Order: sequence, then C-alpha cells, then structure tokens
Amino acid sequence: MPTKNLVIVESPAKAKTIEKYLGRNYHVIASIGHVRDLPKSQMGVDVDNNYEPKYISIRGKGPVIKDLKKEAKKADKVYLAADPDREGEAIAWHISHLLDLDPEGKNRVVFNEITKDTVKDAFKTPRDINMDLVDAQQARRVLDRLVGYSISPILWSKVKKGLSAGRVQSVALKLVIDREKEIKAFVPEEYWTIDAQFTHGKSKFDAKLYGENGKKIPLNNNDQVQAVLKKIDKKKDFEISDVQKKERRRSAPDPFTTSSLQQEANRKLNFKTRKTMMLAQNLYEGIKLGKGEGTVGLITYMRTDSKRISAVAKGDAANFIVDEYGPEYSSHKSKKLKNQEGAQDAHEAIRPSSVFRTPESVKEYLSRDQFRLYNLIWSRFTASQMTPAVMDTVTATIEQNGVQFRANGSQLKFAGWQKAYKTDNDDKDKKLPDLATGDAAKLNSTNPEQHFTQPPARYSEASLVKALEENGVGRPSTYAPTIDTIQRRYYVKLNGKSFEPTELGEIVDDLIEEYFPDIVNMEFTAKLETQLDEIEVGDENWVKVVDEYYKPFAKELSVAEKEIEKVQIKDEPAGIDCEICGAPMVIKMGRFGKFYACSRFPDCRNTMTITKEIGVVCPKCGEGQVIERKSKRNRIFYGCSRYPECDFVDWNKPVGRDCPKDGHYLVEKKVKGGRQVVCPNGDYEESIQK
Repeated sequence: MPTKNLVIVESPAKAKTIEKYLGRNYHVIASIGHVRDLPKSQMGVDVDNNYEPKYISIRGKGPVIKDLKKEAKKADKVYLAADPDREGEAIAWHISHLLDLDPEGKNRVVFNEITKDTVKDAFKTPRDINMDLVDAQQARRVLDRLVGYSISPILWSKVKKGLSAGRVQSVALKLVIDREKEIKAFVPEEYWTIDAQFTHGKSKFDAKLYGENGKKIPLNNNDQVQAVLKKIDKKKDFEISDVQKKERRRSAPDPFTTSSLQQEANRKLNFKTRKTMMLAQNLYEGIKLGKGEGTVGLITYMRTDSKRISAVAKGDAANFIVDEYGPEYSSHKSKKLKNQEGAQDAHEAIRPSSVFRTPESVKEYLSRDQFRLYNLIWSRFTASQMTPAVMDTVTATIEQNGVQFRANGSQLKFAGWQKAYKTDNDDKDKKLPDLATGDAAKLNSTNPEQHFTQPPARYSEASLVKALEENGVGRPSTYAPTIDTIQRRYYVKLNGKSFEPTELGEIVDDLIEEYFPDIVNMEFTAKLETQLDEIEVGDENWVKVVDEYYKPFAKELSVAEKEIEKVQIKDEPAGIDCEICGAPMVIKMGRFGKFYACSRFPDCRNTMTITKEIGVVCPKCGEGQVIERKSKRNRIFYGCSRYPECDFVDWNKPVGRDCPKDGHYLVEKKVKGGRQVVCPNGDYEESIQK
C-alpha cells in the first residue's frame, strides 16, 4: 500500500471535505489557522536590522505542531492547501519553515472553490510558495505591530489601561467621530412641498408642485407657498400641458465582493460583518448534503475584491436561467464589470459553486442563518447574469396660470433580473389614468407641508464598510476585525444600528490626530495600502515600504512620549449614595460603558448599572418605574425597576396609557415609515404626530 500524501489546510471542516474528494492516498489535517506569529509580550520586530520579524510558535499550538511534524515524516509528499490569499500564503510559508520543506518544492495548492473537480484539478498543478504574497502579509503584520505596540503603551499610561490604536481602526474611529461633528454642527433649513390631488374623468391621481413656467421654484417658507397658491384659480380646470412616455431599463446588480456582501447582509439580514464572514466561511469550507453528494463547498472563496466571473460559471448560469425563467431572461451580452479602484482581482466574485444547487434544494441541510446568507449570494449571482428590468414610465405636467404640477407613473413591463433578486429600490407599479396632452384635470385638494433638511446619518456597519472601501482604507479581510475592535475598546457604541462615538473614543481620536496625523490621514493611508498591494505583485520591496512609513512615525512617537500629558477622565458625581457604606456614588467608564461605583473604591467595591427611567409607571405592578435596559446583544428593552420582584419586560416602549378598546397598556412601536402607538393585542393603533 503506497504511503499517503499529506495535505495541510487551516480548518478541520475544510480537511474533512477535501479528504473525501482526494481519496485514500491522501491524508488531510488542519493547522487550525496560524502556527507562528510575532510574540504578544514584546514588539518582536528588529527595527535596526531591516525590520526582521521575530516569529515564535503560537502558545497553545504545541500539540498541533507536533502532530504536523509526525504526519509529515510519514508522508512521501506534503501539500500546503491554505486559503488562496496572502494570509493563506503566509500560513503555508510558516508551516514549510516548521516542517523544513523547500518553499520552491512545488507543494503549494490553491483553489477558489471546494468542489470535487476543482480540488482534484488543483492538485495536478501544485506551485512554489509565492514569496511576494508572503512579503505582502509580512509587511502588513510588521507595520500593524510597529504602530500598535508603539502607540498603545502611550494610551495606557496617559489615558487608560486596555486601549489600543492601529492603522485601520484609527481611521474607522475618525470617520465615526467626524460624522458626529457634522451632525452636531448641522443647521436645519426649512423647505416646503405642495402635494395635490386631481381628477381626470372618473379617476383620481396625485401630483407634486414642480414650478412656474417651466422652471423649478424654491419654497423656503410659508409666504412663498401662499404666493404660489394665490395664483391658482380653484374654479378653473387645469390643463394637461405635456405627457412624456418612456421606457426605463435597470441593469442587473453586480455579483458580490467581500465588501458588498458585508453591506448587503447587514442591510437585508441585520448580520454584523463578523457574523457574515463566519457564515460565509462555513459555506465555503463545506456543508454535508444528502447521501448522494456528501460534503460540498457551496460558495467560492469569500475574501475577494473582484467582480469577475469564470466562463464556466457564466455558461452554467445561462443554461439555468433559460430552463428556470425562459430564454428572454438570460443576458446574451457579457456585462462589463468594473472593479473598485485598487482591486487586486486575485479571485472571482463570491458566487455559488454551482448555480444548479438552488437555496431550496439545500435548505434542509443549512441552519437558518446559513440558508439566508446562501440565498442572498445565490440570488445576487443569478440576477447578475440576467437581462435588465424594464419599466414603462409616464410623466405628466398639469398646468394653470403658469403654475405646474407633475405626476409620475410607472409600470413594470418586464421583470428581468428582478425575478431572481429583490432590492429595497425595486420599482413599484404606480398607475396614472390615460392622460393626453390638452386634456382637462380638476383640482380636488392641495396639501402644503413644511419640512426641514436632515443631518447626515450616523454610520451603520454597512455604511462604515462602504466608507472604508471608498477611501481605500484597509482591505476586505480587515473590515470585520476593525469594526469589532473599536466596539470592544468602547471607542464607539451601537445605538440601534448606528455607531455613536464615546467620550473615550473622542479622547483617543484627539490624541492620535494631534500627535500622529498621518495615521488618520485618509489619503496617506490609502497610498500606503496601494504600496502594500504593490508588494503583492512584486513591484515594491516590503522593507523599503515599512522603512518609509516608520522613520517619520518614530519621530512623531518621540515627541508624543514627551509632550502628551496625563489625561484625567474625571468621575462624575452620580447624585446618590452608596447603599452599602453611605459614601457618594460616582459615574465611572468601563469596558461596556458607564456605571455607578462607590467613591471609596477599592475599600468599597459596590457597583450599580445606570438605569434610565422613561417616566412611565410599571403597567404590571403599578409600583415600580419602567426603565430602559440593554440585552447581552446590546438591544434596548424595557423592564420594571423592581426586578426581580416584578418581572415585567417589553421590547417596545410603554407610553403610560391604556388601550381604549381592551384596556391593555399601549406601546410605541417602530413601523415602516416611522413609529406608531399600538396595542400589543393588535386591534388598536394611532399615528405619532411629528
């Protein structure tokens, strides 16, 4: 019996899938991620010796490394099949060092999807370890270590223990804080709209004021509104002065990149970026399907900045679309997809490994969230290969005494890609009566409404990922850990789905902006990212790039160590006394936000959660106050201040009134388009006046 070939991958799930494909002459084991890294206890980079990294075996990986060496000794050939990116290349290089393998020994195997044919084909053409990819990962790792391990001790000594700073996280924090400054500085401006309802024949339709004599007019106050309304003679009919009928086409959306998948999963499925990447990793590494198929990787590699699709995948999609929807839905022309500027285009876009494996056909083998994400990826890819959606649109101008209203109608003529993929912006049918130029229309009513311009919205996870990508900061694999870090450090907090900076975040941002301006300079950071990418294709030397960054940074570091003074985060008086010792309580800042603590700490260690009363008596016990609380997942809910004596809880905010129909307490509930006061029993509701 021949000696087995050894294949080393990162994860046990991936190992099981690949071993089944390769057969009994191959033994597949997992390194469970990296096996070597820079030491946690020290910088680990020799700045005086070409930034030589000092790698050590990761603590706790001893048994794994021992097993790798044992299995490698028994094998005729060792293949390194880590993920097909620079991180995977670095893992392969580190393993080759530990096992004393030749990096140029044709032992590196890469594949973009974990399917039987793809994996078997990859093993026919193993290659050398790509040292440009290794250097690109090494440069990022060294730079992040130099920045993090240089600034973090300053923040520890001058501000608070447990803080950190980094190239990408500092920019992400600055984006959130700059947006908050915009919101605070925003001055609302008044504007008005005038809606109207008309009758044409027996049909009624709505229109909006456009302007006068073919020109748009501003409506900045009520005087301007009244001046327009005075020109309208309510006794006279309006005339349909113009009708424009057009056909509008909406092209199919592009297939997912890592960034767009993170954004869409956050918007549509309410997934955090970290959860999206974890689920995508599961789908890529393999899911155990029915007896006939076994374990199969359902999607292609999920860390990519490319929108490219292979010719085989396009052909399969065309055949599926023709069979499922009809030939008119299959896109005959190959759509030119433009990648984001600076994209490496190393892998295909994220797509199903087989378009014939529909979400419904694998639903029983997936968890609820795995199914939702696979359905999103499958639908988006399928739609990307379909024809445009076509709308018939009508724009009618209704005029009297020079005052012009416009009515817009639209009707879906051909669904195209919308058959497979629904978006928030899908066109809704809005029919108008059969209007013709010269027809008369009777004005039924006008509705002037006052509005105020709104400040820019706070960043959500989706919009923060988009901003980082648009500014060229970080790369797809960095977004999830970056957003996770600024939350764990309590630099930002989530309020609903929006990020708000904390006082601690503002202090850290101010210090970094003053003493390390290059770190939070978008253009500087984006340029550095480009240089790091150039290392990946062999156009830059990693030591040169690190040196050009570190030398000016070291000078800033020297100044900062001397000039930054100790930041005193003063404890605010809480206005209550400690229930244990009677000393005044103060408000302290902890890892998860502010809390009450005894001013005699450490002699008295009493702490209390800060509660926010909403001014409503508990509807269950009638004694306690309803307070705002937060779940383990940071979701706001409402409970009684007398808990655990009273166990009243509700996800919706009680308003302090009872339902006039059945006497149940009323709550304020978020609905599409705003908020409503409703009865939880579902038979009463009232709108909230803005």
